[in-house]
Amino acid sequence: MIVDLPKTTSVAVSKKLVSLRNDVGAMTLGRVLTLVIVVEDTQAEDVIEAANDASRQHPCRILVVVAGNRRGANRMDAQIRVGGDAGASEVVVLRLYGPLANHGQSVVVPLLLPDSPVVAWWPHEAPADLRKDPIAVMAHRRITDAAESSNPKAALKRQARTFSPGDTDLAWTRVTLWRGLLAAALDGPPYLPVTEAVVEGAVDSPSSDLLAAWLGSTLRVPVQRVRTRAGSGVVGVRLERSNGPIDLVRPDGTVATLSQPGQPDRRISLKRRGLAECLADELRRLDNDEVYAETLVTGLELLTPATKTASEAAAAGEAPSVEEARRTQRRLARDHHAAAASAMVTAPTAPETGDTDQVRTATAAKLADEPTPREQDLGALAAPAKRTAKRTATPKASTKAAATRTTAKRTAKKATS
Repeated sequence: MIVDLPKTTSVAVSKKLVSLRNDVGAMTLGRVLTLVIVVEDTQAEDVIEAANDASRQHPCRILVVVAGNRRGANRMDAQIRVGGDAGASEVVVLRLYGPLANHGQSVVVPLLLPDSPVVAWWPHEAPADLRKDPIAVMAHRRITDAAESSNPKAALKRQARTFSPGDTDLAWTRVTLWRGLLAAALDGPPYLPVTEAVVEGAVDSPSSDLLAAWLGSTLRVPVQRVRTRAGSGVVGVRLERSNGPIDLVRPDGTVATLSQPGQPDRRISLKRRGLAECLADELRRLDNDEVYAETLVTGLELLTPATKTASEAAAAGEAPSVEEARRTQRRLARDHHAAAASAMVTAPTAPETGDTDQVRTATAAKLADEPTPREQDLGALAAPAKRTAKRTATPKASTKAAATRTTAKRTAKKATS
């Protein structure tokens, strides 16, 4: 349900919300926070859709502040969305005109949920100093997105200078899965220290810079930043150890390849995170992110600018090769499909009824890394096929050799005659 309130006030909007709740029913009474979004009119709908999706995990009241034309008289047009048009929340869009467009906090305060935290989000350009912005001052958490700013690198540096507890950026949220995979790769034997690291990423990717800064500040090792084409995001990471490098490369933005010494290569799903997923992840915690604070304030200072391209670094052996990762992915995909097709053709039919003792025996064999009775049957079926193939291959080879000898004899007779 969508209700338009032209030329209205905050008090009228609040009364209408109460009236709609009484008419429609007690929906979203378990709201956990108020999400204030400051956005331009042209990007409002996409941002509201992402907030609605995130609200399914975190029911909240969404207040969208849209600054309109600052000329003319003060005016506020409101739109209330509830029910299916608002996800698991209630959305209030406030379009401000005239001098009122510069005082969004004055219309937002009367609509805040009582006794609940406030989260402010700037999906595109954020204020130069959040410490002085009226909406940012009243928020417990402040979410920005350096990737959507006109100059991502300058935005990160500005955030580092003006950082205060509670600040975060969606560029940091986008590398959460990368950080988890790299930490898991180092969490197993042989537990050797990392001597240096390389991060491949786009020149316009603040996520690549934050990932490199995190590795440098956490591992206390030099980190080389290698640039890829614009818009490619984070492409790959190499962690050098004495027994060989650990390479995590995502050449296509969807699936990554993890290569480690002494272990088989693996394909890992590593899709780019959507806006709603990142926002829901940030709404999950409302306290200060100490790791992000250290990475932003300390790690970025240790980071040196990228001087080499990914191809130059790969040719010098300093970074993982993206083309090699693509070939590895194709090989692993072929091996997987071949194994699945072979198992589909040769596997014996599963029994219609199962005995409890048989299930227990098979489970114990699996836990002990031994073949189950069904897998032993599969091996027994495969053995005769291999012997038959060998017997049929031998006569073919001998027949070919005999034909060769006969041809040689005929040639010799013709030569003597």
